[in-house]
Amino acid sequence: MKRIGLIDIGSNTVRLVLFEYTQETGLKELQNIKTPARLARFLDADNVMAEEGINNLLAILKSFQQISDKYGVEEIHPVATAAIRQSVNVADILERAKSEIDMDIKVITGKEEAYYGYHAVVHTISNMDAVTIDIGGGSTELTFFENKELVHSVSLPFGVVTLNTMFFQGKDHNDEEALEKTQKYVKDQLKSVKWLSKRKVPILAIGGSARNIARIHQSSINYPIAGVHGYSMDRHDLQDVYDLLEGTKPDDLDDIDGLSKDRSDIILPSSIVFKSLYDIVKADEFKFSRKGLREGLAMSIISEDYPAAFNKYHIFRDSLIELSNDFHIQMEEGRKRQQIAERVSHELEKFDFISLNKHEKYLMKNAAHIFSLGSFIDRDASSQHTYYLISNSNINGIVHKDRVRLALLASFKNKTLLHFFAEDTGWFDTEDLDSMQALGSILKFANALNVSQTDIVQDLYLEKSGDGMCLTVKYKGDPIAEEYQTVRQKKHIEKIMDKDLEVRFVEA
Repeated sequence: MKRIGLIDIGSNTVRLVLFEYTQETGLKELQNIKTPARLARFLDADNVMAEEGINNLLAILKSFQQISDKYGVEEIHPVATAAIRQSVNVADILERAKSEIDMDIKVITGKEEAYYGYHAVVHTISNMDAVTIDIGGGSTELTFFENKELVHSVSLPFGVVTLNTMFFQGKDHNDEEALEKTQKYVKDQLKSVKWLSKRKVPILAIGGSARNIARIHQSSINYPIAGVHGYSMDRHDLQDVYDLLEGTKPDDLDDIDGLSKDRSDIILPSSIVFKSLYDIVKADEFKFSRKGLREGLAMSIISEDYPAAFNKYHIFRDSLIELSNDFHIQMEEGRKRQQIAERVSHELEKFDFISLNKHEKYLMKNAAHIFSLGSFIDRDASSQHTYYLISNSNINGIVHKDRVRLALLASFKNKTLLHFFAEDTGWFDTEDLDSMQALGSILKFANALNVSQTDIVQDLYLEKSGDGMCLTVKYKGDPIAEEYQTVRQKKHIEKIMDKDLEVRFVEA
């Protein structure tokens, strides 16, 4: 186990994130605290950080140091970005941090900042090719990766705080002239990045401004599940959020659900950047990553002690294993359920009772691993807890709609509950629900065939038996629990076949 603290000293906010890594449950966030510092505003025309800004920073760092001590953090890694990077008195700031609070601040370059954002994204989102953007307070980092390998990166000399300072001083957030000037400046800056134009790939957005845009959109459409990581919008959606922000009076901004109070005056500039980037890239999707600089840096630090900790090509698999470990699902239990579910589905396909595509098999296999996960909380209400936990958990490497499909399969109890849970989102038609009912039925039956968790099933096969079917289960050990449960649950398989099913247990 390793426990570290990351302090992200940005131009707009200073944030402390405490991480714990174990090989079983992966990288977990223990605490996340931020405070608005607006350090960029303490830089004068000559880029000298004012004494007030330095004192504010040191007070925040001292407080974060005390919090980290209470959590038993082994290492604190403070990193500074644009505001400190641009300060001509940066050496004085670093010396005072060391002498007054014994903290070594690392000032990272724009290229390093871009790299850590990319590093976090490719390890938590499944897209193989994309442009990433991270708008900070004083700089904007862009990368392009292909097959998950970094190809290009750049740090541009503007952020939401600097845009606000350049164009909105003494003006309302939606001042028409300021918005026009911002748009022209941003487009010119983005066009100067020659490798960016017409990439025709998704854009993956990182950082607080991006999260706010996503949350505003989710609130405006009453999005039914939690989380912005992996949330996807298109150009029309971005325009809708921009129109909402532009059309809202300054005094009413606090009434917009999803908008953080400390970002209300700087959110429109970031919206302009996102729209402009979408058009220049000719993007086909705008997706949000909750993971960025801090997570990318944390992964790099953890990897020094645990080289195999993170695999950018097995994101979903690793995230699912970590989730199952969180809820104490034994690895062998999950694997056995996967094996049995695959055998049952194959036998049903052999007799043309079902026809599953590759994606359906993939979801069923993974749902088998975490089937009835909610029994960890309450066995009697396992289905309800399973659906809620999975549909609202941050599972890396999977789109939100498939996350809900996974939740519906892993929580399957009967048709009534399936339809009840599915109404929560309203995302699935009758054909989808029929397919998930068949897959859920297979999982419930597979679970019954290893209900004792003693791994008795060695093999199984289906045969015709008069007007019905017979499933022969070869076992080793004592099948008493499995015999009882399969008799109770075979009705689910009978509905798929529309035939009676006899289950015979034969000693292997």
